[in-house]
Amino acid sequence: MRQFKEDFPLLRQSDLVYLDSAATAQRPDAVLAAEREFYEKYNANPLRGLYELGMEATDRYEAARDCVRDFLHAEDSAEIIFTRNTTESINLVAYSYGLTHLKTGDEILVTIDSHHSNLLPWQMVARQTGATLRYLDCEQDGAYEVKDMMAAVTPQTKLAAVTHVSNVTGRLDPIEAIIRLVHEQGGVVLVDAAQSAPHMPIDVQELDADFLAFSGHKLMAPMGIGVLYGKKALLEDMPPFLSGGEMIDSVSRFDAVYAPLPHKFEAGTVNGGGAVALQAAIEYMEGIGWREINKQEELLTEMAMGEMKRIPGVHLIGSTDPKKHHGIISFTIDDVHPHDIASILDADKIAVRAGHHCAQPLLQHLGVMSTARASIAFYNTEKDIDRFIKSVKEIRRRMGYGE
Repeated sequence: MRQFKEDFPLLRQSDLVYLDSAATAQRPDAVLAAEREFYEKYNANPLRGLYELGMEATDRYEAARDCVRDFLHAEDSAEIIFTRNTTESINLVAYSYGLTHLKTGDEILVTIDSHHSNLLPWQMVARQTGATLRYLDCEQDGAYEVKDMMAAVTPQTKLAAVTHVSNVTGRLDPIEAIIRLVHEQGGVVLVDAAQSAPHMPIDVQELDADFLAFSGHKLMAPMGIGVLYGKKALLEDMPPFLSGGEMIDSVSRFDAVYAPLPHKFEAGTVNGGGAVALQAAIEYMEGIGWREINKQEELLTEMAMGEMKRIPGVHLIGSTDPKKHHGIISFTIDDVHPHDIASILDADKIAVRAGHHCAQPLLQHLGVMSTARASIAFYNTEKDIDRFIKSVKEIRRRMGYGE
């Protein structure tokens, strides 16, 4: 197994076992260097200055957009909108498309495994437009049944907001089938790819997704840079989400002409350094290759789940098949609150997430209040998993429950 920890300053300088990559990934040297280089050598306001430095900053910002276009296999760079994160990307669609295209009698379909960021905006749209919010429920292992999908999608389904990979079960949702069903009824589909983008290639044209969102920080880029992909015809028909500098072509006292795509959705000073660093993150990961990334993550997930199944009192959430977890292992331990699980592991310098993972409707559906979650990335090692398993085996005893 290749060792990648040396590429990550925080990991090589510490004996921390970092198993919270689903919340945010660590940043490799290449990403940190790219952001630093932008501010050291090309620091000007992109899209504004007509002097040499300003044009260089603009060129690098737009090169990052082209990189994301290729990463998602989009048809046109104008379909790539830079935002702060997945949350802002989804809110952009909710406000600019949902509020202007949905009405009483329409239905919004949301997969039950959605992160709150892909649920709360649609609750808002339903309240303000009179549309009805409906849910597509999964099975206990996180899978969706074809009969349930067919029953949930109706002629009134004008928008579906679907999760690509669950941040609780790690399950890859059947979004191709959902997209096809919704399109047959004349609706549009937004895909939340926050958890899938770091683990697998995405082709928006092959998926036929209308909108797709992801965050840079889960993909080893800095915090504060995100992406919204949208089909060009849809984006052109949508009003701006924010108004201000650089999203206009001309302004008079009482009116304005908006800039063409993609800039009409990028008001104000953009995150040039973040965009350039996102490009570096994509190039770093593509340099390793999805086959190598998936191989390492699957091996470590299988190793961890295999050991956890043998520990008395430990219960895994989702499928029993490690290949269906995409590096995400949520679990509970009898008589031990997930916050205590996380605290004990933290005392052993092992970082995991505990709580409802911003997916309370899913946990309620699965019959659990909260879980601990270990999320694995390709930079983790077999030694990391050994230390994690050793600590998990001791948790009940350390809480006073004996073996």
